[in-house]
Amino acid sequence: MVTDQGDVLDPSDAELVADARRGARDAVESLIRRHQGVVFRYVMSMLRDPDRSADVSQDTFLKALRNLDRFRGDSSFRTWLLSIARREALGALRSERGQRCVPLEGHEVIPGSGSGPDAHAIQSDEVRRIRAALDRLPAKQRSSVSLRLFDGLSFREIGEVIGSSEGAARVNYHYGINRLREWLHE
Repeated sequence: MVTDQGDVLDPSDAELVADARRGARDAVESLIRRHQGVVFRYVMSMLRDPDRSADVSQDTFLKALRNLDRFRGDSSFRTWLLSIARREALGALRSERGQRCVPLEGHEVIPGSGSGPDAHAIQSDEVRRIRAALDRLPAKQRSSVSLRLFDGLSFREIGEVIGSSEGAARVNYHYGINRLREWLHE
């Protein structure tokens, strides 16, 4: 899309979906690029394993693209995609019951702006504390907090994704944030 001033705007999800339905490969790639981060983060918040989360995220996109004609537009494309991701992640959790294993590698560390090994060690400890606290939250609270803080979804969108009402999404977020504050200040 081009504005009156000649600026090129990114197409909306609705435009990309329409183009993808007509077989435009670049539209499909744009949709994936635009939403792969939020899908991966959401799935990761549920599975807590980067490799499995990457697999489930890929399965989510495959399922969404195969069923693109079923997207009615009642919600945003992102919300619809995250709903598929939720079902895929829950399926992965159900299929893994009894087969849980612990990866040998350490968790990734977010590099800090501080200098030296001391600053890096402190930041690594903080990242571990926050992840551990998030992992302690019940699934709906963890999802509500992650989707709100990291991906900026509205409570209405969060409710659609986690299969609850907007009010329940607000309550889950509120309780989750309060628990995190409490646990992180222990």
